[in-house]
Amino acid sequence: MRSKDVLYKFFTTLHRAVFFRSKGRVFGRAMGMPVVGLVTVGRKTGRRRATMLTAPIADDERIVLVASFGGDDRHPAWYRNLRANPDVEVLLRGRSRSLVARTATDGERAALWADIIRIHTGYERYQRRTDRLIPVVVLEPRT
Repeated sequence: MRSKDVLYKFFTTLHRAVFFRSKGRVFGRAMGMPVVGLVTVGRKTGRRRATMLTAPIADDERIVLVASFGGDDRHPAWYRNLRANPDVEVLLRGRSRSLVARTATDGERAALWADIIRIHTGYERYQRRTDRLIPVVVLEPRT
């Protein structure tokens, strides 16, 4: 396991524990964006997996996430999980919701990406670090 992976796992575990215990009242914002507690189902284990992510766009209709993994060449595990099972649970601003995840279409991604990098320029740096096109994920209520 890479040292980056070990550190990421440690800090994610700590952040997740505090965030969920406080129902999002502690660690509810980072880098000027709301923090989302995302629960997916593991694609291999079938177990519930929770992680903390920033949401550059979050309103009543949708939550938009960026599967950047800090510009790593690999997709983050949470993204691979939701591709296998798009039904997710989200904790945002003290409210839990069941939503459905999908990867933004190319045209939709292009429009969202302009807003995303305006909100947090770090995502643009992450994209420059990798050859993969960083996916933009849209979480919405089931229709």
